[in-house]
Amino acid sequence: MRLLFLGDMVGKTGRTAVWERLPGLISDLKLDFVVVNGENAAGGFGITEDIYLETINAGADVVTTGNHVWDQKEAVSFCERHDQFLRPANYPSGTPGKGSGVFYARNGARVLVANIMGRVFMHPELDDPFTSAEAILSACPLGEQADAIVFDFHAEATSEKQCFGHFVDGRASFVVGTHTHVPTADHQILNGGTAYMSDAGMCGDYDSSLGMDKEEPLNRFISKMPKGRFEAAHGPATICGVGVEISDRTGLAERIAPLRIGPRLTETIPDFWR
Repeated sequence: MRLLFLGDMVGKTGRTAVWERLPGLISDLKLDFVVVNGENAAGGFGITEDIYLETINAGADVVTTGNHVWDQKEAVSFCERHDQFLRPANYPSGTPGKGSGVFYARNGARVLVANIMGRVFMHPELDDPFTSAEAILSACPLGEQADAIVFDFHAEATSEKQCFGHFVDGRASFVVGTHTHVPTADHQILNGGTAYMSDAGMCGDYDSSLGMDKEEPLNRFISKMPKGRFEAAHGPATICGVGVEISDRTGLAERIAPLRIGPRLTETIPDFWR
């Protein structure tokens, strides 16, 4: 199975780039399943129902989120209407929406996708991510109820991300970090067969501060005084993500490589998909 994960879409420039390029990527790379993190898609803060639907229409099979999931108030209601929209699974019981689900890939495989949020340097501090993941895996084990399992681990600390990867190693197909908006160089397959990358990066303008227009963040670092609001940068976007090839027999990873398309970072498409 060929799976593509795209990191946090940031603002109009990020989401538009994804919408424009994703249909061609699905066709050209013969992708079976696509997950996109959309939590910064609406001006850098949250996601609207229209943006969610446009992302699904472009070819995403699941849209994940993170700590900004509720920044657009309409998300509290529309999350209940769409099974392909995930908020972090470790929100307290009774929170609207859902944090995981089983979906069918284009090749017929059953793919469990779970969205989990870390707790180190994160707000709000949610329930224990490791306990949450254990419950999800126990209810839907790899090779039984699921042919592949993907975790979007939305967290700040790379140590927490790495420990989470080792915690589910051999029991999940792929763990990918989101939230920091900077792609890491540690894509690998762990000892137990789980593909791992600390952060997929963002889909947005990299001539920025994490996708935001750089002037106001720079001002706050220098003067310690706000002059205005953070606004999403509007320059050309670079699409960042990661591709994984998953064994149809074991559900574990066989190959992993970053994907980067755009003007700022060195363009990369996984060699095994060319």
